[in-house]
Amino acid sequence: MKKKLTIPGMKAKKEAKEKFVMITAYDYPSAVLVDKTEIELILVGDSLGMTMLGYDSTVPVTMEEMIHHTKPVVKGAPGCFVVADMPFGSYNAGIEDAVRNATRLMKEGGADAVKLEGGREVVKVVKALVDGGIPVMAHIGLTPQTVSQMGGFKVQGKDEESAKKLLADALALEEAGAFSVVLECVPAPLAKLITEKLSIPTVGIGAGPDCDAQVLVFHDVLGLFERFVPKFVKRYADIGQTVREALAAYNHEVKTGVFPAPEHTFGMAEEEIKRLY
Repeated sequence: MKKKLTIPGMKAKKEAKEKFVMITAYDYPSAVLVDKTEIELILVGDSLGMTMLGYDSTVPVTMEEMIHHTKPVVKGAPGCFVVADMPFGSYNAGIEDAVRNATRLMKEGGADAVKLEGGREVVKVVKALVDGGIPVMAHIGLTPQTVSQMGGFKVQGKDEESAKKLLADALALEEAGAFSVVLECVPAPLAKLITEKLSIPTVGIGAGPDCDAQVLVFHDVLGLFERFVPKFVKRYADIGQTVREALAAYNHEVKTGVFPAPEHTFGMAEEEIKRLY
């Protein structure tokens, strides 16, 4: 059986300069597929709002939806370290709410850790969660839950002032007890510097090759989400096209009488059917 990577194991990989990988998953069949690979971490991201629920952003995602999607992922991938996103509004109102909601993601959802967005403004929350025994993955740079404050999906930290802020945020989150930091849409040289400065692993998404780990969205990697494709995404397959072709073939065969064929049907003794007439 695949051995689950631990938090100390992640730090050891950083120290050994050995990369590790995270990908999102939102349901049981996806998690099963990930678990059959050497990918070590799964993120049940609030990106499920767009990929699974059809929302325009991550903001509408609720705690109940996050717990609902985390449960089957945990069941489907016992060999992966599962991180669940804390949705917008679940930690913004105060430490008490944050601890309660993070505890639910672990107790009800079964997650190994939680992830939340923000820099120094969430340090007190991170510390309270860690002090309560809840492992926290931090997330800075482009933070989708507050993207409207940033003026849209833009690269963060491109000038000296904003770069210094991101570095200070990362160091403060490490000091607060976060076990890793996601860097999203950050210039590669800045991500490299932050990675060098931190003793905890960095997880890049649109942050260049020097982060300790990388994360991408399952649906982006496989071509299952076409509303938009960020620049930092590499599509490794076009499953969406394969699915469309299969569905079109099914539709055609039903309407032309090709399916179901004799090999797809069940027979009955002729004398039995005659008694029904």
